[in-house]
Amino acid sequence: MKLIVQIPCYNEEATLGVTLSQLPREISGIDEIEWLIVDDGSRDRTVEVAKACGVHHIVRLPSNQGLAKAFMTGLEASLKAGADIIVNTDADNQYCADDIPKLIQPILFGRAEIAIGARPIEQIEHFSPIKKGLQKLGSWVVRLASNTKVADAPSGFRAFSREAAMQLNVFNRYTYTLETIIQAGQKGMVVASVPIRTNGYLRPSRLVKSIPAYVRRSILTIFRIFLTYRPLRFFGLLGTVPFVFGFGLGVRWIIFLLMGTERTRIPSLILAAILLLMGFQLWILGLVAELMAVNRHLLEEIQLRLRRQEFDRKDDS
Repeated sequence: MKLIVQIPCYNEEATLGVTLSQLPREISGIDEIEWLIVDDGSRDRTVEVAKACGVHHIVRLPSNQGLAKAFMTGLEASLKAGADIIVNTDADNQYCADDIPKLIQPILFGRAEIAIGARPIEQIEHFSPIKKGLQKLGSWVVRLASNTKVADAPSGFRAFSREAAMQLNVFNRYTYTLETIIQAGQKGMVVASVPIRTNGYLRPSRLVKSIPAYVRRSILTIFRIFLTYRPLRFFGLLGTVPFVFGFGLGVRWIIFLLMGTERTRIPSLILAAILLLMGFQLWILGLVAELMAVNRHLLEEIQLRLRRQEFDRKDDS
């Protein structure tokens, strides 16, 4: 059983050494532990620090392509290196590395395919009350969209089984945290939430440059993923709103007509027809999107089979 700890890095020379020094060298149930960093176009001595600390695998991107791209690059490189379990952590030493054995337990025992570390949000001193509230709200929305019980959706401290890692695709260039949870939930993967500890504050977050920007991007991510994986439900609910209003206006117009009022109320009839047509068109759009989602599912199955063949072949060699 091989475990690979992957760390996406962008200009992390100041904190990477501390992070690597605290990673476990031995874990019960694991035969091999290797480290992998993804250098996302760093302009400092990140790679030199990694080499000096004995990192086993170094993957370099030619330019800064964002956390999501670095994360997926790390997953693919870890799979090619023969990982049975992949742990993702941050280079700023935010997460307590001593909790890695606890994080991978659900996967080792076959209880889950993905495990996500749940930070003690209320105890993190450098999180403002607004940020704590938004973290809870965002996690609640992700739980609804993904049908999972993840307590800390934005957490980057995660463990993946080999099979789960081969099934994931990330389309968002900003972050992978919310998208992978929703995607896993929609694919029927078992996602476990594991309480973990955090370390001291070393540097400000580079992902959350401002609360409004982070909230806006997170909402767009949830919206797009839900639209991708549940199009019929999304357009069905969206189309129901104008259809109900249009139906109500139509019933109102019929009632006044039967009452024999002198006013024709033609504008109300036209508005009712427009609303009913809008609702019907949105339902049709949802049906078409659902049929396209079936095609996407077939393509994902083909991709999974190709990945299994590719990575299994590499393991055999």
